[in-house]
Amino acid sequence: MAESRAITLPLTDEVIDGLRIGDHVEFSGVIHTARDAAHKRIVAMADAGEELPLDLRGQVIYYVGPTPPREGQVIGSAGPTTAMRLDPYTPRMLELGVKGMIGKGGRGQTVREAIQAGHAIYCIAVGGTGALLNRHIRSAEVVAFEDLGTEAIRRLEVDRFPAIVVNDAFGGDLLEAGRRQYRTSSRPVPIGGSGA
Repeated sequence: MAESRAITLPLTDEVIDGLRIGDHVEFSGVIHTARDAAHKRIVAMADAGEELPLDLRGQVIYYVGPTPPREGQVIGSAGPTTAMRLDPYTPRMLELGVKGMIGKGGRGQTVREAIQAGHAIYCIAVGGTGALLNRHIRSAEVVAFEDLGTEAIRRLEVDRFPAIVVNDAFGGDLLEAGRRQYRTSSRPVPIGGSGA
C-alpha cells in the first residue's frame, strides 16, 4: 500500500506543486461540504456580485450530504457523492478560489482542463465507506444554506482524512492512466473470478 502524505489545510500552491496522480493523501484541518444545490446557489450569488457566505480561496470542498449523526457522533455517514454531478459548477468554483475537491468517480474533460488552469486537485474518497470516513471528522457545523438540510454547507474539522489524487494540477488523470494501462496490458484478464 502506498504511503500517505500528510497535508495541513488550507491548500497552498506549494503543496499542490508536489502532488501527482496516484498520491495517497491525508487531510487535516478544515474542509467544507457542498453538493448540487449549494454549488448552484454559490455560483448564482457570485454571478450576481453578491457576497459569498464563505471565502473559497484555498478551500477543499467535499462532495457529501451526510446523514444525521447518531447519539455520540459529530456527523452521520459521510460517504462521497459522484463528482460528475458537480461538473457544471466546478470551473466557476475554481475561479472563486477552490483548490481541492473530494468526491467519487471521474470528471469530464472541461473540468479536467479547469483543474489544470486553476492549479488545483481533485481527489477520490472510497465510496461505500461513509461510516468509516466519519471517524476522521472531529467536528461539523452548518455555516451556510441551513434551509438545504443535508445539502447545507458544513465546516468540517478533519484529522488525517484519507483520499487519493485523481486529477493533478499538471493535467494528469489517474483513471485515464489506469484505462490506458489496462488496454495495453499483455497479461490475460481473469474471467469468472474464483471458479464461480
